[in-house]
Parts: sequence; structure tokens; C-alpha cells
Amino acid sequence: MPAVNIDHIAMPTANAERLIEFYKRLGFTINDETEWRAGEASIFSIQVGSSKINVHPEGFTASLRGPTAVPGCGDVCFVWEGSAEDCKKMLDDAGVEIISGPGPRRGGRGKDVPAVSLYARDPDENLLEWMVYQ
Repeated sequence: MPAVNIDHIAMPTANAERLIEFYKRLGFTINDETEWRAGEASIFSIQVGSSKINVHPEGFTASLRGPTAVPGCGDVCFVWEGSAEDCKKMLDDAGVEIISGPGPRRGGRGKDVPAVSLYARDPDENLLEWMVYQ
């Protein structure tokens, strides 16, 4: 049976507080934030639809992680369900600098599905993209 979706990805951060504040400004839910703050969880995650991004805070160590993962190594593309103009407004309202776009892109839905995207960076310099299917 083939893989059908992505459950989660993981990325390290150099400053967990700054990353939490940034993703909350963009409207994301932070899972296990209370438990992480209480020292009851070693990581927290950013909910993205039915998937999540596990965040490895500074000082986190584990044997099952990428051996060369460092803050800023991520390149994540989110699907935006509104218009490109709505996405741009959301990013502008959150104080996020758009570094490219909107511009035409080929997304994961294939070359026959028209899309545009916008690029930005998070506080760790991870590349973020918002794909808008038309």
C-alpha cells in the first residue's frame, strides 16, 4: 500500500518563544505548548490541517532525528484556501515580509492545476511558501 499523506515533519529552532509567537500570529495552533512550558513535554508542534510540524526546541536531543538538522533547515509549503490577495493581506497584517510572489508555481496537485504562491521566512530563516490553487 502506498503512502497517502504526510503525518508530520520536524524542525529544530534556535528560539522556541520567538517561533511560537510567529506561528500564532499567522493563526496556527501550537500543540502541547502548556506541557512544554511546564517541562512535561520535550517538544511542541504546529498544527497544519491534519498534519503537524514537530518543533525541537534549543537543547533538544534524541537519537531519532536528522543528524545534521539545524535551525533554518526547513522548507515548508502550506496550502492556502483563499485567494492570493487574501494570503498577502494575512501575511502583511502579521508583519511578515513576503520575499517572492505571488507568482505562478507548480504545486503537488500536478502541472494541470494552476497555482500561484508567496514566499516568506520564519524567525529561524526556514523558507515558507503558501500555495494558492486557482
